[in-house]
Amino acid sequence: MLVSNLETAPGHRVTAHLGIAQGSTVRAKHAGKDILAGLKNIVGGELKAYTDLMQEARAEAVARMTDEARALGANAVLNVRFVTTSITAGAAEILAYGSAVTVEPV
Repeated sequence: MLVSNLETAPGHRVTAHLGIAQGSTVRAKHAGKDILAGLKNIVGGELKAYTDLMQEARAEAVARMTDEARALGANAVLNVRFVTTSITAGAAEILAYGSAVTVEPV
């Protein structure tokens, strides 16, 4: 499955637009890691546990989006975007969405 944030796929032409494909996940912080992150805020630096958490969430959202695109009959998702929303204290949603299309090489 071709996944791109471009509106077109270089070397391909879009043969059909099948709609919007989306995938999301809601992730919560681990209490122990939250305490360590709070300490890290005092001295500064990357909050590695949160970086990893968000990377896993993005990967899951993209996997769900591509699954939905396949179910629509697509072989590509173009113009992919991400949205992050705070659901509650300590939990956030990652949404990936894009145009489910069929493409063929030119």
